[in-house]
Amino acid sequence: MNNTKKKVAFHTLGCKLNFAETSAISRSFPEDRFDKVPASEEADVYIINTCSVTDAADRKCRQAIRKFINRSPDAFIAVVGCYAQMKPQEVSSIPGVDMVLGTNEKFDIARYLDITSKREKTEIHSGGLAGKVDFYPSFSFGGRTRSFLKVQDGCDYGCSYCTVPLARGQSRNQAVPEIVAEAEEIARRGIKEVVLTGVNIGDFGKSTGESFLDLLRELVRVPGLERFRISSIEPNLLTDEIIELTAESGKVLPHFHIPLQSGSNKILGLMRRRYKRELFAGKIGMICGKMPYAGIGADVIVGFPGETDADFEETCAFLADMPLSYLHVFNFSERPGTHAAQLSGKVPYAVRDLRSKTLISLSEKKHLEFCKMNIGRISDVLFEHARDKGMITGFTGNYIKTEHPWENRLAGAIARVVLRDVAPSGRMTAELKE
Repeated sequence: MNNTKKKVAFHTLGCKLNFAETSAISRSFPEDRFDKVPASEEADVYIINTCSVTDAADRKCRQAIRKFINRSPDAFIAVVGCYAQMKPQEVSSIPGVDMVLGTNEKFDIARYLDITSKREKTEIHSGGLAGKVDFYPSFSFGGRTRSFLKVQDGCDYGCSYCTVPLARGQSRNQAVPEIVAEAEEIARRGIKEVVLTGVNIGDFGKSTGESFLDLLRELVRVPGLERFRISSIEPNLLTDEIIELTAESGKVLPHFHIPLQSGSNKILGLMRRRYKRELFAGKIGMICGKMPYAGIGADVIVGFPGETDADFEETCAFLADMPLSYLHVFNFSERPGTHAAQLSGKVPYAVRDLRSKTLISLSEKKHLEFCKMNIGRISDVLFEHARDKGMITGFTGNYIKTEHPWENRLAGAIARVVLRDVAPSGRMTAELKE
């Protein structure tokens, strides 16, 4: 490699965990050899961190890979992440890809990039995930108002539709003191809000004899960090004590994202989920009893094999009764190597699309109702750094996106506001409360 620094760009697809890991990977690149540039610019090296949760995710990954190859045909292209781990041969078949790195190998990427010249044949470095897999600490920094902190990785649950255990291995984590040290480093960088991320964060502590509650109790003591947001937590792992700590701490935000997946107990059983809908409803009831204005979102999968019209109507009725503020809706996607891909009773794609549209419409209605319920409330908003059509935007603690006419002083700051109305943009208008 010559003495001229090479430009390296990073592009991330998928979940918050991927963003945390991309940031950690980027920090491993020696500054004396690489200049980091945005992925929107031409670069000598592109690192593409991929997702493989659905067929649609795989397709988006392929599109992104081809986009960078077409933009910079002479650039070195390395593909990492879940899609690279799950389907390395498929990734390597894309002309122009130079290197494919699996779940473990991506964190040692600098070792593989001693020579960043185009390869005649794609190199694949992707080992299996059987047995013990290391935990690689990660947190995001730069380009965002908040930091995504990885506290857990992998999953032992084995839901019948999910490939994540195949892509990321067993559930594992660092010990609480090590994660607290990372949170302290985030605080030193001036970040106000940390989003706790992982594959199954409620399972935290399995590999260290601790619990997610133990972690939260220590994190809220870190000086300088004002807000902690739980990214997603399984209903059977959302304990009463976690809900109580959230209600009392003032630092853990009143925002819960709880995967439901179906409102039909029959379908939950086929999915091999570890709860019934009654447990989910009980958790929602406890949250609302202690935090009436908490933001609560849920994941739902439509068109799972065996889901009849009656099953879907049962899900719709259940969700309509739940005080949720939004839904994330997914069409069922047959994933190779999963039990669900072999089930009978497949739902036609057109029916899946119709069911998805029905629940997206319900989500929009619920979100509007939630916003209207918050009109007139005083809330603390963490404003972003980006300007959007003359507006500065930010999120309340209970995850309502707000807008206010741009003011430089607000960028990256937490400000107390009065929520006035729902704007045509769908965001709520925020009036500063000086």
